[in-house]
Amino acid sequence: MSCDEKERKMEKVVICGANAYEKKYYFNKDFDKIPESMQDELHIICVLFTEEAGGIFTIGFDEEGELVMETNSEEDDIYYDEIAAGMLIKQIRDNRQEMFEALSLYYRAIILKEPISSLLGDEN
Repeated sequence: MSCDEKERKMEKVVICGANAYEKKYYFNKDFDKIPESMQDELHIICVLFTEEAGGIFTIGFDEEGELVMETNSEEDDIYYDEIAAGMLIKQIRDNRQEMFEALSLYYRAIILKEPISSLLGDEN
């Protein structure tokens, strides 16, 4: 593995996110090859999350290549409910599990360039 690949693996990568304060949505162009329907669903998830819970919401991958959903708020946001936001993340993860598994495979195979055979395990 080259130094660039090691560095890339150690970075946190954001796929998309929404900000309720600025009413903005962000999508990382490194992921523009995923199906448009998945891009649209990610957009909807992010925007609806910030509409319901407020704050800032991101979907990405941590340093180990695991999918993460994170939310935070501005310090003076009295309407943001951290517990409700956590429950909403769990609901999203449960309801979209299959899509997130496919997205994880894409990330590990295409972005991190891990061998597909190692991603699929020993299944025949």
